[in-house]
Amino acid sequence: MHDIEPHFAWLNIYSAAEDSASPFYGREYSEFYYDKTVYNYLIHPQWDHFGSSTLYIKILFVDYEEGFVIIEMIGEWNDALYNDIMQLKREVLEIMGNEGINKFILIGESIMNFHASDDSYYEEWFQDVEDGWISLINFREHVLEEFRKNHIDYYLNFGGDLDDVLWRKLGPRQLFQHVEGILSKRLN
Repeated sequence: MHDIEPHFAWLNIYSAAEDSASPFYGREYSEFYYDKTVYNYLIHPQWDHFGSSTLYIKILFVDYEEGFVIIEMIGEWNDALYNDIMQLKREVLEIMGNEGINKFILIGESIMNFHASDDSYYEEWFQDVEDGWISLINFREHVLEEFRKNHIDYYLNFGGDLDDVLWRKLGPRQLFQHVEGILSKRLN
């Protein structure tokens, strides 16, 4: 797991550490000091800690004019033991929402497992985005099945064309347009 780096190809156009509206503004990163773990497995030091002991993220891109954010994730999403959605919502998503972000693209190919609790924070997040949306791309099928089994699919958009997006070949605005195109067909 220590070899899995957050996507860095867009760093020349956006860095959360340099964005004064970002919850990670001013963070400094080491390339060599590995201090974060997911269940005793070291992860790359470029991932951001937001309060969870098993889930880490990287804000890859934000466009405040268009109102969208792209967030890459790694680890285990565990609401049952650690209430990860509450931590994520309070420490990251609400801050982004207060800056006008109402369209969220979460990239989850490095999410190994999901353990549900209740859906109240997902419902609250869904209500917060009003005219926006929440999209999960490239999550593993067993993780999506847990979302479905716990009825969280009512609040989050995933599946179908969102399960196999070649996002690394796109720029951030191209990815946003691609996801928005998929969702506009679904929501209309």
